[in-house]
Amino acid sequence: MSIDLTQRPPRSPRVRLGGYVILPRLLDKCRAEIAGKNGDYHYNCPLDQRFLSFTGIDPEALKAEAAKGLGDGDMFSWIEKTALHQRSDYEIAHWSEFRENAVPSDNESREYISAQIAKAGGAAREDIGTWFDFLDFDDYVSFGGKA
Repeated sequence: MSIDLTQRPPRSPRVRLGGYVILPRLLDKCRAEIAGKNGDYHYNCPLDQRFLSFTGIDPEALKAEAAKGLGDGDMFSWIEKTALHQRSDYEIAHWSEFRENAVPSDNESREYISAQIAKAGGAAREDIGTWFDFLDFDDYVSFGGKA
């Protein structure tokens, strides 16, 4: 079950699996890397590491499991069994909401995002505030969308 990220972006970081944001995107990037079709996307990037750290999942173990060709449901079941940090539904919901609303909190990150948005033709955009907003924007313009 591979995905070609040279042809389309991974799922939005907002898409949830088992209540977790980031996870479906992480799985897309992992599967694409296994298939050698990850393009400019990187598995186990800082965003992925937020999920991996929260759950206590080893990125190489997850990659080995994904290499078996498992679908999202089976991957989620494996994560539930394997996670070092067993989280309640409440903790998962709270963490996911926090991640979804996270904004660049330092000047370097804010400047980087502003420069990338401007470079893509979106300098007048004032609706891009969170990290997820930026990733969705970047995915869209990277595959031909207009800023």
